[in-house]
Amino acid sequence: MSPVSARLPGEDAAQSSQSGQDVSLLTEIDHVAIAVHDLGAAIDYYRETFGAVVDHREVVESDGVEEALLKVAESYIQLLTPTRDDSPVAKYLERKGEGLHHIGYRVSDCAAALDAVKAQGGKVIDEQPRPGSRGTTVAFVHPKTAFGTLIELVQE
Repeated sequence: MSPVSARLPGEDAAQSSQSGQDVSLLTEIDHVAIAVHDLGAAIDYYRETFGAVVDHREVVESDGVEEALLKVAESYIQLLTPTRDDSPVAKYLERKGEGLHHIGYRVSDCAAALDAVKAQGGKVIDEQPRPGSRGTTVAFVHPKTAFGTLIELVQE
């Protein structure tokens, strides 16, 4: 099985190899999210240091964050800052400080990818896909069952 391929729910590695049904649920890296205290300063840093410019900016009220997306090839750097003290990003910044928050992977079907995670015994934060920024559909996979990495599944 290739490193980015996933087995179908309920299928073990031997079955997957024999059936030739390696199915990649992850189609691309959508974004790398970085939690920051000062969104303006972070945007300035990326612009002045790397020439990166904001492609999209949005307040996501449901998550209590403001984001700035900087386009890098077909992916983004997502700079996140909390808009309220009880948001997950505010809590993250309080516990761990600024830095890498999560990785967003593009998927063709967020619900199917989420079901595959759950079928493999993975712990999820979102039981059902929900609206994300840029008109996407998203769901988060808990880092406890994803080797310490918070994963966001993103369907455009």
